[in-house]
Amino acid sequence: MGLDDRAILVGGVGCHAVISFMVDFDSVQTAHGRPPDVASAIKRVLPGEPIVMTVQGDGDALSIGTEPLIQAAARAEKITVIVANNGCYGTTGGQMAPTTLIGQKTTTTPEGRNAIHGFPIRAAELLAGLQGVAYSARGTVSTPANYQRTKKYIKAALQKQVDGVGFSFVEIITACPPNWHLSPLECLRWIDEKVVQQFPLGEFKNVDSLE
Repeated sequence: MGLDDRAILVGGVGCHAVISFMVDFDSVQTAHGRPPDVASAIKRVLPGEPIVMTVQGDGDALSIGTEPLIQAAARAEKITVIVANNGCYGTTGGQMAPTTLIGQKTTTTPEGRNAIHGFPIRAAELLAGLQGVAYSARGTVSTPANYQRTKKYIKAALQKQVDGVGFSFVEIITACPPNWHLSPLECLRWIDEKVVQQFPLGEFKNVDSLE
């Protein structure tokens, strides 16, 4: 998209954070759950219309980071939030996360998550209901076709920011072989057979105006 000369990535805390060292443009790490706050400040303060995106894990964005995420969306901040949803706290030992499936075993739900632990949060659908959100989608990388669709979702989300429409969001279903106790190939099958049943793929909001 030719945006790398003005792109800024804001990362939170989690296994996703390694991306800050892999991109060939400016990045900054923030406190746990606070990337939308920092991204909002950067977008408002820096001149030259920077393209500001956060990359966060599901724990970072949907647990401690719920308030920054929801309020940035409600304010229609012209930033793009990308969340990697692997259904657990991948960095700290595989504990139950806000996105853990019902029945899924984790170190803190050894018999499987059930209703007493709460239900998984569907962030893409939740954010689509907020007026300040211009774009909300969920993809995965479990197959080459899904990978290509997810790339299109990210491009569409960034385009909303370029066009100055409003807040944009992409959730990406990803695997965590060590904490799922599955091989990489088994993880891909698990995503297609189990995870997308709870977290359907697709665009949930795509508007050109917030009026």
